[in-house]
Amino acid sequence: MQKPAKKLKAVPSPAEWTPTESAELYGIRNWGAGYFDIADNGEVTVCVPSSGSRVSVSVMDLIAGLQQRGLQMPVLLRIENLLDAQITLLNESFRRAIDALGYKAEYRGVFPIKVNQQCQVIEEIAHFGARYGHGLEAGSKAELLIALASLEPGSGYIVCNGYKDEEFIDLGLQALQLGYKCFFVLETPAELPIILQCSRRLGIRPMLGARVKLAARVEGHWNESSGDRSIFGLTTAQIVELIDALRENEMLDCMQLLHYHLGSQIPNIRDIRGAVLEACRYYVDLKREGAAMGYLDLGGGLAVDYDGSQTNYQYSKNYSLDEYCTDIIETIMSTLGAAGIEHPVIVTESGRATVAYSSVLLFNILDVTRFEPGELPPDVPEDEHELVKNLREVLNTIAPKTFKECYNDAQYYREEIRDLFRRGQIRLRSLSLAENIYLHILRGIQTVIQNARRVPAGFDDLEEALADIYYGNFSVFQSLPDVWAIEQVFPVIPVHRHDERPGRRAILADITCDSDGKIDNFIESSGIRKTLPVHACIDGEPYYFGVFLVGAYQETLGDLHNLMGDTNVASVRINDDGTFDVIREIGGDSIADVLSYVEYQPQQLMEQFRRTAEQAVRDGRITLAQRQTVMESFSASLRGYTYYEH
Repeated sequence: MQKPAKKLKAVPSPAEWTPTESAELYGIRNWGAGYFDIADNGEVTVCVPSSGSRVSVSVMDLIAGLQQRGLQMPVLLRIENLLDAQITLLNESFRRAIDALGYKAEYRGVFPIKVNQQCQVIEEIAHFGARYGHGLEAGSKAELLIALASLEPGSGYIVCNGYKDEEFIDLGLQALQLGYKCFFVLETPAELPIILQCSRRLGIRPMLGARVKLAARVEGHWNESSGDRSIFGLTTAQIVELIDALRENEMLDCMQLLHYHLGSQIPNIRDIRGAVLEACRYYVDLKREGAAMGYLDLGGGLAVDYDGSQTNYQYSKNYSLDEYCTDIIETIMSTLGAAGIEHPVIVTESGRATVAYSSVLLFNILDVTRFEPGELPPDVPEDEHELVKNLREVLNTIAPKTFKECYNDAQYYREEIRDLFRRGQIRLRSLSLAENIYLHILRGIQTVIQNARRVPAGFDDLEEALADIYYGNFSVFQSLPDVWAIEQVFPVIPVHRHDERPGRRAILADITCDSDGKIDNFIESSGIRKTLPVHACIDGEPYYFGVFLVGAYQETLGDLHNLMGDTNVASVRINDDGTFDVIREIGGDSIADVLSYVEYQPQQLMEQFRRTAEQAVRDGRITLAQRQTVMESFSASLRGYTYYEH
């Protein structure tokens, strides 16, 4: 299907450009959820709730504070206030909907540890969520240990998902003795015999739940979690067998929770309502079968509006948080009320929406490659190849009525000239001249198109072909793995200079020397674009970017491609007076750290290199003083940051 032609906006001159226009261009007030904005001085700000109002801090001030503490770029910035604010929003939105609709039970959230397992994040969720009874979801034994160490008995729920062996189940049963409300969600029929055996051996009756495979399927990247072919969950036949087995073992009263999960990012509210309705039908019949019930776990799915479009596009959502809460409660009330079933406690496992806003990846630009044409001679030399002369003639004929024909001719001549070079029929200087003329042609056509009302069909790629490459001091694979793996779109924006017109367009490359190590999908107010508006780099002046909404999954999924390790991490809390405290500073991986992850022993490497240097002294290639310098350099590198250091 052909894409519709894009509308072009008139670009103000540098003197007319304002931070407000930058805010509109980058869409920051759409995807920023009120947490991020651009100040009058052109700097991106973090805006946090504070005593009934809002307090703003410049990201550039945060960067300066981190650098004064010795933290070099790249830095993962965690803003504790935003984590707290999202927990508050989620719980208070459900509370308001419960009060307004007269719901007869409560809401209890649980955070899925897999979304961000970092200690500081879990500690903050447990601390601030305590007043709401906000719990944790554990999908492995390691995560269950985190949950037990982070929560107080009798506070937040612990929901145990995933495959469970005897050790996992024993630990959860013992947690019940300690006063934790710990649910085992049955994912497969094979888990029940193990739970029954452990329960008898320990003399502890479990709190059980069942994960049902809903027929409903959802839109978006993560829809494989839904539908008949989802990996986890029980079929209708398996649920009936489960009920019969529990009744036979006189443990049907242990079945208290129904659970489902459709995916971590559900963009369409219609899918959410449909899933709740279907789940309620299962809940009613489980109750009628004699199961105790009392809890309905809707899993994850509360979406983050990454692109700010407020649509059912996969990176967005077409509903507000209040609408989400209201639709869930209304659907439960209408379905269970008609069946005469008491309202259950509503549980959700909202991970992405809880932590996404709280983390920002900050990095500096190291270098730029520009696809700018160089100066051309007045005329093509007489002895030059005829195709090169033809290409120059195309340049001379560009006009509003001829640019399409000129573009096609330029493409043809360029490929023919390249083919001649491959066959050895023209020299390097001729090819270089042809490529330079070709760039002049593209720039000329671009100028013509900019004055048109719409981009003509077939010219969408012209902007990308002429875009600069800005090399950023970061690794996509370590810090933004979803960009590479599933083409996730995150908001990317310079964090300063927004009082200047961004006069260039670019893609962002990382420093991994991998062709996939790049960001080439960007959010603008006009939609997703292949290039990003940027400012020209100024020699001797740093240029900083932020990638926003990266708090969910990115740290957990990051890998060591090219042995780029964890970045520096700084956790800050913004105070009511506009100051900020750096709560934690965590140094990024050293080279020695990442080498040890892939089974090298730094001391052994040092010794092997020492022998090499010693042999060089014996062979007379270096002096003893030079040997000492080389050894010190090797040792310093082992201790150094894996990223570019100034």
